[in-house]
Amino acid sequence: MTPRIAVLLPCYNESAAIAQTVAGFRAALPDATIYVYDNNSADDTVAVARAAGAVVRTERMQGKGHVVRRMFADVDADVYVMADGDATYDATAAPALVQRLLDEQLDMVVGSRVTQVSAAYRRGHVLGNRAMTGLLAQLFGRSFTDIFSGYRVFSRRFVKSFPVLSSGFEIETEISVHALELKMPVGEIETPYFARPEGSESKLSTYKDGFRIARTIVTLYRIERPLLFFGVIAALLLAAAFALAVPLIITYMHTHLVPRLPTAVLVTGLTILSALNGFTGLILDTVVRGRREVRRLAYLGHRAPGGEERRGEAAGA
Repeated sequence: MTPRIAVLLPCYNESAAIAQTVAGFRAALPDATIYVYDNNSADDTVAVARAAGAVVRTERMQGKGHVVRRMFADVDADVYVMADGDATYDATAAPALVQRLLDEQLDMVVGSRVTQVSAAYRRGHVLGNRAMTGLLAQLFGRSFTDIFSGYRVFSRRFVKSFPVLSSGFEIETEISVHALELKMPVGEIETPYFARPEGSESKLSTYKDGFRIARTIVTLYRIERPLLFFGVIAALLLAAAFALAVPLIITYMHTHLVPRLPTAVLVTGLTILSALNGFTGLILDTVVRGRREVRRLAYLGHRAPGGEERRGEAAGA
């Protein structure tokens, strides 16, 4: 049975590039249905995409995360190819990405970007990518070479078990975390990355999105490793309390008096806060484990990619 393939293209003001993007994926995956989800574009993106032959839908809540949530909820397929509508990703690589997913029964294949054009890939984004790559490797024991790639192929069970929570461009990080958290089988294939066509402008901001990356790093530690996150805070508070308490203890041993009562009260408060943070980490660590089990069960409720084809081959044999 031939798998149903859906190409998902989130768009915002991409009238200069969307026709080229749709045409590229139409040629690469002629049997796929191409969906363009417009995110309140002020230009002719909708008209151009529709004229190019795409199924055009609209998401009114601004932000790429909101668009991805809507696409994953609405579209029904066996294999999902997601890319940006700015013609920067190589559509001719899509068949290889899909075939890798089906042959190895993976849940996600990432098109890691390779470019020789400095304008296509900013230095700030390269540094952010490396930081997040190292973070995820530390948290989950493995990572991807291109965390922020928007070119990905998903299985149905990935898409339908993924509770999208992000609202903006941090969605790629959330996607990667979902795969790593549930220990899904994943892969990567290097794909060319091109500069935007003339008239198309990037929606990313180096400083704004850099702040988002830093915030995402802190949030990931808090959500995925609460025992470590709150344990570090508890250790710092306890160390501060100990440093303040040492002079008080020495004075008390010599005079049997506590002359600096406010300092003693502060030490007591810091010790209590340290204990509270430690217990918070322990409790949330249990909650995170339960949440991960629920996600895993939702994931296992869908068949593996290529499963029907393999069962059919076995029956024919």
